[in-house]
Amino acid sequence: MNKAYLSLGSNEGNRMLWLGKAMDLIAAHCGTILKRSSVYETAAWGITTQPDFLNMVVYIETNKNPTELLDEILITETTLGRHRTVKWGPRIIDIDILFFNNDVIDLPGLIIPHPFLHERRFTLAPLAEIAPNYVHPKLHKTITELLAECPDKLEVVVRSRES
Repeated sequence: MNKAYLSLGSNEGNRMLWLGKAMDLIAAHCGTILKRSSVYETAAWGITTQPDFLNMVVYIETNKNPTELLDEILITETTLGRHRTVKWGPRIIDIDILFFNNDVIDLPGLIIPHPFLHERRFTLAPLAEIAPNYVHPKLHKTITELLAECPDKLEVVVRSRES
């Protein structure tokens, strides 16, 4: 079985509902959710004139390979009503593969580890909650170290703790 870390984000409508529905579909079609972070809120990154995001990270076990997992994630986003119109624009749901095992993958449309995760506090904070000692396979630093060095200074606030 393969292991993957996925980030989930939403800034449209009932954001908590969309995160919950995304986790349901991930569990049904991608694999077993082994861990999930708390839900964090942060201002939008990239295009900043949009509603705040709720973000979280889940750790899954899957029998899918990376491209199959990406296909299922894209289906999940579409099922929930995501329309890709503006890069870094508002979205009902956004799901990214952060890590897949300890693999380094560079394919058209699929780069793992996620190429911007070390620059985004909204990804690193929930990831540090559930995998603080995970070592980035390209940067050779723990998630805790990457969070401490992160150039992104946007405030990330816990909105719902995982119990």
